[in-house]
Amino acid sequence: MRTREDSTQATRRQRRVVVAAAVVMQVGLGSAYAWSTLRIPLSERFGWSIPEVNLTFSIMILSAGLTAFLGGLWMERAGPRNVGLAGGLLYGAGILAAGLFGDRLFALYLGYGLVAGAGLGLAYIVPVATLVGWFGRRRGLVTGVAVGAFALGGLVASPLLARLVDALGVLEAMTALGTVALVVVAGAAAFLSSPPAASGVGPGAAREVDHDLNAALGTWQWYLLWAVFFVNVVAGMGFVSEAVPMAQQIAGASRTSAAAVVGSIFVADALGRFGLPLLSDRVGRPAVLTGILLLQATAFFALPAGTSPALFGILGALVLLAYGGASGTMPALTADLFGARHLGSIYGLMLTAWGVGGVVGPLLIATVRESTGSYTGALYAVSALMLASAALPLLVRPPRAHSISSPTAP
Repeated sequence: MRTREDSTQATRRQRRVVVAAAVVMQVGLGSAYAWSTLRIPLSERFGWSIPEVNLTFSIMILSAGLTAFLGGLWMERAGPRNVGLAGGLLYGAGILAAGLFGDRLFALYLGYGLVAGAGLGLAYIVPVATLVGWFGRRRGLVTGVAVGAFALGGLVASPLLARLVDALGVLEAMTALGTVALVVVAGAAAFLSSPPAASGVGPGAAREVDHDLNAALGTWQWYLLWAVFFVNVVAGMGFVSEAVPMAQQIAGASRTSAAAVVGSIFVADALGRFGLPLLSDRVGRPAVLTGILLLQATAFFALPAGTSPALFGILGALVLLAYGGASGTMPALTADLFGARHLGSIYGLMLTAWGVGGVVGPLLIATVRESTGSYTGALYAVSALMLASAALPLLVRPPRAHSISSPTAP
């Protein structure tokens, strides 16, 4: 007969497996951050303009933001394994198809942008919502682990992809990336599982009221969080999309050294995703988010003066530290306000801010660069947007009981 101690040990082992699988899955998905390594080679090989090429990345992020909501809804019915597998297959297959047929701009938009983006969105929400379900107490810590691994993917993929581009060619490098991403993400997703019903969302969950998606959308807090997330993504994804070309123009770095600099500053993204949500467990998430927006405003204002690779790397690291910190803090704050039970659908819909911001940020920076020949105007505009938004997180308050239309108990 199985004892309670045996059951507890089995649950702990399964929890470790889920953590490992979630981390590996996010590392594979984080290869999406290597996009800026491909931008110049694509422009040079096919003669496409900067906005034309960068539209691929914008389509990817918009597709990801929209499908993350569908992934959250589907996960509540089918479980994390099925959604994660589907996402991994689509993500890898889309990049692979872009490598095979990407000499046509439409094929690049369809494969790398739409299909891979849909896979990214489906898969991205899965580790975040799953780990919050397994670990309910330290939400900042666990969401930091989940999204921090995503940044590690960019750290690994950027320099490797640059070497592949130099050795094989840009389309061949995308083919290799898509194959590896498909195997890594789908393979890791096969080890995910939902927590046992008895474990809920960890100690203290019984005192928490969980709100469903309709209830959350009936509050002003959800829309305020969406706006904060949006402006952060405009800054973060705008920088990521042009980081390598920006390092080449502003800091005078070669393509290979620029890719190495950009790859190294993803360490700051990973540290931000892990460290700042952990800090938010102690000092409060609104205060951390306000600090993040102020840090972004300062870094973007100073970036045009980053005329050496070292200085550019430091300022870029501050941008990604802040962006990563917000990416880790936002799901924890969402769970604080609305509960963890329906986090997949509530935060999944909020990821539309990631999709919309992922279009606005890269297109803003690419368009200004194309029209003026310089990144300076775009960087100052983003700095002003961050500064104007810095007070928004301080307005966040828990929803009042009467504003919740359909609470559900765990």
